[in-house]
Amino acid sequence: MIGELYEEALRGAGPVEIEHADGRRRPLPLRDWLRPRPGDGGLLDRCAAATLDVGSGPGRLTAALARRGVPVLGIDVAPAAVALTAAAGGPALCRDVFGRVPGTGRWATVLLADGNIGIGGDPAALLRRVLALAAPGGRVLAEVEPPGAASGTEPLRLRSGAAIGDWFPWARVSADAAPGLAASCAAAVTETWQDAGRWFVAVRRTP
Repeated sequence: MIGELYEEALRGAGPVEIEHADGRRRPLPLRDWLRPRPGDGGLLDRCAAATLDVGSGPGRLTAALARRGVPVLGIDVAPAAVALTAAAGGPALCRDVFGRVPGTGRWATVLLADGNIGIGGDPAALLRRVLALAAPGGRVLAEVEPPGAASGTEPLRLRSGAAIGDWFPWARVSADAAPGLAASCAAAVTETWQDAGRWFVAVRRTP
C-alpha cells in the first residue's frame, strides 16, 4: 500500500517525507519505529499472552515482546520491514491484515500501535477485521489521537527528492471518537490511557 519509497526508507536509502493533499509535508517518523519510544512500556505490559503486531514495521514492539518471552508475531506488507524485524529477533511474516493471517481467532492481543488504526483508511473495517483475529475474550490495543483531535480519512503519499509515491488513504481516530467506532463494530472500549503524551485504547467485542 505505501509502496517502494517506504521500502527504500527502511533500507536507509535517504530521507522520506509524508505529503498531505493540501501540500503539507512532514518527515516519515522512521526513527520512532526503529527504537523504543516513551510510552511503549505500558503498551507492552498489557501484552501478557499471544500477541499479533499488525503493521509491525521494523519490529521494535515485536522484538521487545519476544525478548520478554511473550508469544508474538509481527505482520507487515513491506518485505524490508519483515527483514528488519527478523534481524532484531522478532518473528514476522509479510502479510496483509485483510488477507490470510496465521492464528486467526486465537490471538489474546492484537496491536495497532503508532497510529496503525489508520491502515486502509477505513478504521471500522480494520477494527472489525482485527477483532475477528482476536480470540474470544481477546482485545485490541490501539494507539489513537489525543481527545479533541480531528478524526477522519485523508489521502497521503510519500516523497523522496524527485521521487513521488502513489496516494493512499489513511485514517485518524481520536480517543473520544474511539467508543463510537468500537460500538459500530459490536465492541466496546474497556480502557483508555495516556503515556508520555501518547493515547491508547483497549477494545473488546461485546457479548
